[in-house]
Amino acid sequence: MKKIVNLLFSTRLTAILFVVFASSMGIATFIENDYGTQTAKALVYNAWWFEGIMLLFMINFIGNIEKYRLFRKEKFSILLFHLAFVLIIFGAAITRYISYEGIMPIYEGETTDIMLSDKAYLKLHIDDNKEQKSPVYKHYLFAKEPASTNSFIAATVNVLNFIRGGNDFTIQTEFKDKPITIHYVNYIPNAYEKFMQDNSGGKYLKIVESSGRGRHEHFIKEGETLNMHNSLVSFENPTEGATNIFTENGELKINSPNEGTYMIMTTQEKIQVVKDSTQVFHLRSLYQLGNLQFVIPEAPVTGKMEMVSGKKEEHPRDLLEVEVVTENSKQNITLYGNSLNSESPVIFSQDGLNFRLSYGSKQIKLPFSIKLRDFQLERYPGSMSPKSYASEISVVDKDKTFDFRIFMNHVLDYKGFRFFQSSYNDRGPIEQTFLSVNHDNAGTWITYVGYGLLFLGMILALFVKNTRFASLRNNLEKIKKKKAKLAFVIFFVSMSSFAQNTHENNYKFVDSLLTATKVTKEHAENFGELVIQDAGGRMKPVNTFASELLRKVSKKDTYKDFDANQVLVSIIINPRAWYFVPFIYLKKENTKVRDMMGISHDQKYARFSDLFTEKGAYKLTEEVAKAHKKKIKTKYEESILNIDGRANLLFGALDGGIFKFFPLENSKNNKWFSLPEVPHASFKGGDSLYVSNIIPLYAQAVSKATQTNDYTRANEFLDSMHKYQRKFGEEVIPSEKKIKMELFYNKHDIFKGLFWKYMLASLIMFIVVIINIFNNSKLVKTLIKLSGLTIALLFVYQTVGLGIRWYISGHAPWSNGYESMIYVSWATMLFGLIFGRKSSLTLAATTFVTSMLLMVAHWNWMDPSIGTLVPVLDSYWLMVHVAIIVASYGPFTISMILGMIALILYAVTTENNKEKLKLAINEITTISEMSLIIGLVLLVIGNFLGGIWANESWGRYWGWDPKETWALVSIMVYTFVLHMRLIPGLKSKYTFNMVTLFAFATILMTYLGVNHLLSGLHSYAQGESAAIPNQIWVWLIVSVILSILALFKFKKFYKK
Repeated sequence: MKKIVNLLFSTRLTAILFVVFASSMGIATFIENDYGTQTAKALVYNAWWFEGIMLLFMINFIGNIEKYRLFRKEKFSILLFHLAFVLIIFGAAITRYISYEGIMPIYEGETTDIMLSDKAYLKLHIDDNKEQKSPVYKHYLFAKEPASTNSFIAATVNVLNFIRGGNDFTIQTEFKDKPITIHYVNYIPNAYEKFMQDNSGGKYLKIVESSGRGRHEHFIKEGETLNMHNSLVSFENPTEGATNIFTENGELKINSPNEGTYMIMTTQEKIQVVKDSTQVFHLRSLYQLGNLQFVIPEAPVTGKMEMVSGKKEEHPRDLLEVEVVTENSKQNITLYGNSLNSESPVIFSQDGLNFRLSYGSKQIKLPFSIKLRDFQLERYPGSMSPKSYASEISVVDKDKTFDFRIFMNHVLDYKGFRFFQSSYNDRGPIEQTFLSVNHDNAGTWITYVGYGLLFLGMILALFVKNTRFASLRNNLEKIKKKKAKLAFVIFFVSMSSFAQNTHENNYKFVDSLLTATKVTKEHAENFGELVIQDAGGRMKPVNTFASELLRKVSKKDTYKDFDANQVLVSIIINPRAWYFVPFIYLKKENTKVRDMMGISHDQKYARFSDLFTEKGAYKLTEEVAKAHKKKIKTKYEESILNIDGRANLLFGALDGGIFKFFPLENSKNNKWFSLPEVPHASFKGGDSLYVSNIIPLYAQAVSKATQTNDYTRANEFLDSMHKYQRKFGEEVIPSEKKIKMELFYNKHDIFKGLFWKYMLASLIMFIVVIINIFNNSKLVKTLIKLSGLTIALLFVYQTVGLGIRWYISGHAPWSNGYESMIYVSWATMLFGLIFGRKSSLTLAATTFVTSMLLMVAHWNWMDPSIGTLVPVLDSYWLMVHVAIIVASYGPFTISMILGMIALILYAVTTENNKEKLKLAINEITTISEMSLIIGLVLLVIGNFLGGIWANESWGRYWGWDPKETWALVSIMVYTFVLHMRLIPGLKSKYTFNMVTLFAFATILMTYLGVNHLLSGLHSYAQGESAAIPNQIWVWLIVSVILSILALFKFKKFYKK
């Protein structure tokens, strides 16, 4: 028994659990990509052995509390996050086994107390016309079986399916002492009927029709009749009132009850089809008969129809086939259904008993009712794209009734239930809302307490005494006193930018129009000093608004040689020209949307006109509608909504609707108006005439000025607008001082410039540290101090920038993604300066990480008040979660680079330089471990903050999406790396540095791989795997070779 206890509490078991848990989750993400979410849950996430790992973790953590006496004061921080993980796992168990969630669909005006479970159940009702048996509900998770075992993932699926016993199940029950058994027969996820060619089958005629919405394929079996859009079509089965297609004298003939035409595709010739007349049928011709429009592309073929698995988006229902066995008979029943749907039951009789069998969601009755009083859907001006949607509901309970408004990130909490705005349906005559429902009060709060203890424990571990981090700091100080300096080299992998195909010949005319609207920079700056009110009510200079407009729509600060102010003036003068300017940014990965627009895959920007057909129909309408209705959106769907948002924003500029220049005297809400809004506002007398005419007059004056270079008249119009704004917008218009400060901030672009300044300073400091290894002179030491002073001055400059942004915005500078990122970079640099006193390398490395964070911030520049944000993504928790996780990648990158340098030092060790390099390796390893600890703290906190965001947005703090799963894999891997020092055989510095080099692969997978190799919420890969970049293979090969060389030298010179 003692041996078992020792094993359960051992660090060896801890290490094995970390590796097995991380490996299992990593494999599960690829299973999900190839075989679907339910298969991944059935085989891994919900499997008994996976839960057993978590149980062993709990036992191991609890045992280690006593084993390492973590109740001591000096071990308090370690105790906190060990207890935290116990609570998190315990809370997750409550969520899994006790709590439940689902969806509540409600039509406007309807009252309901029924929700549909998110789990699919096999539901059985039995009666004999006299008595009824209590319903039987059984929940099963089914795994999709591989068609072949040619790949590692397919073979793994088969092994895991064998371990769980396959999809097989048996339900045994009875009714009035009569035994009843239900056996599993077959399961096909996302099932649909597909024609398969087979010489042993019957003859089928393939019809491609587009009478309804979209293109559809149908197969009519010989001797049968098919109903398509209330029109009958038969094949070798003459039917009155049907369009009969049949074979006569070896060729296809047609006889239609309707007049019509057919068009020969190759010649575009149209020929009449005579009603009730037999004519030769022409293959590959477009027939239009009544309300039918179809093509038969080929002659009849031999085959059969089979049920196969398809794409979830196109075929949402699963097929479950079971065998029902009673005393004297048995029969197979085919059921269709899935979760979040209540399917109609299959009704049949057998051995004198009546059965109702169905597969789908379970209806759960709530202790109160919800009435949907009004569903509100707001669309962006000039489009059908939803801007926001909300449900005005009433809670109807026995003792009280109250009203509430549910919308994205605004949740109803009542009696342990949480209601979230999920989706909607506005296609029918009555609007319908879908509310996500979650009943997990206990599990949520226990998990949240666990998160809190985890955050507190990890932060304390960085700053209190007697922790591993404190010990590493002390070791670093000792190494410094020995005057050992290490050589440090930074390797950069250049990211190649892709060239934009400008199609200059096609846009020559448009360019000439734009050139005619280009004003001087001096006049544009004057225009930029006007004040404008944005969609969120913030008053800002036009210069700020123009910069944000360009960055949001095109992800650039300028357009060709036009600055932001000049672009805005140009749009006001000639908006029509900008319909044909390639200006709307498209992400490189999104090739599907380029196909929809009809532009090449290498085109980085789309024209506004590319978004519309020749008839003026918006090409993204259906995709945008689908994306808005999804409860949880994939990366592709987010991309579609972002493109739609950019298009709407540009449209608002082109029609002038977002240019709110004009305050209204005595306006109740201090609302300012744009020119298109003026006729509907309450401007009176001379004010009405002024605001209606000043923009057209200004545009005329500017057009003339671009030809004469005399801007006197145009400047006069601008001055009058300045005075008008000051006179009637006095209550809300910013002070002259604040406007000047904001213009200064925009002009100098403090944080964007800091990126390369920090980068340059870190490189110089690294070079000086390298020189110091070989030349420990006074001059080199002075250069190191000057480098440190330069970095400190840059930090002061960054702090001033934060202060200015705080003053301009009127709130703390971490309210959105961009501000969160620059704030985290500031905090990182502050940390580097505090601890950089003990190591020049630490300061240089931290400066490098800070530059990387600022670079990432400017890859993702955003201002929520300008863009058309997806409501669920407009969350403070999301912004902080992303910022912290991205910040964690910096320390992990440093550790990877340090690990590579350490291996290089091992590889170049000789008998003569062994002692000197040993000290350098010790310093590298110490800093690397400190860096890993910081990175792990940030990654853990950031990842679980993401859980809080998800839970507050749609009631699910963990869903095993590939992105969050790989973040957890990274946490497990790096936790294992940091615990290797406790495991005999893994304690050496060589092992630590080698493992940190390869552990970085999990970060690459989390940050890049999930986006391109896997399908999921955070992914562009719509179920298809992209090729692994060659640079990754090169990195891996070099790392393996370096590790082997280093190992040889380590054994020769360092291993005792």
